[in-house]
Amino acid sequence: MSDRSSSRRASARGFAVGVELVLFTPHDGELGVVVRSAADERSRFKLMLPVSTLGTDETPDQCALDLAKEVAPTAPTAPTVIEQVATFGARPSADKFRLTVLYFGLLPTGTAVRSPHAWLDVSDTLASLAPRQRDDVEAAREALRARVDQQPIAFRLLPPVFTLSDLQRIYELLLGRKLHKASFRRALHAASLVEATDEWRSEGRGRPAQLFRYAPPRRRRARRGVRFDALG
Repeated sequence: MSDRSSSRRASARGFAVGVELVLFTPHDGELGVVVRSAADERSRFKLMLPVSTLGTDETPDQCALDLAKEVAPTAPTAPTVIEQVATFGARPSADKFRLTVLYFGLLPTGTAVRSPHAWLDVSDTLASLAPRQRDDVEAAREALRARVDQQPIAFRLLPPVFTLSDLQRIYELLLGRKLHKASFRRALHAASLVEATDEWRSEGRGRPAQLFRYAPPRRRRARRGVRFDALG
């Protein structure tokens, strides 16, 4: 069957473009994801991801951003990161064919979400999602981890000044693995991603920890990434 013939059949039955959003945040020491109760109460899958249908006068990017604002309307800023992960071919949905564009986003720690949405740990969420959305969360998490290696997005989840231990915990959360402390700090300084401040913070009985800030590039050049050695 030709593409044109397929297009005509899809048009005759109705065609929709959906946007699906996987929003992550640090949550109780784990990586959290936004979910809501499933639309169909009879479904054996109790949770679902935020979804929306693309309007005739908006782009997928704008639809994803609007969806994020709908989920977290009190957030002080838009998502710190929102990027397209993949586009899935037309899937039958009721009497329509539905094309789905998947995005992931990051929200700052402590961002409240509108009911019936809620933050849950990723590991606690997957079993309650439909298999396709479970795969979508995994695809979004893999895309997030790839971006962490390529771009300094971890800093967007931290306050303006932070300790290197704070930063390492965020990287470990986003990457899903423990990092070797000495290797982490060597790689961090080699990439010139941080600069020291004159401020210190007391952390328990040990010596105070120096505070750092993100050091943006001073000249136009390629985005800086950094790779860290994992423990073990």
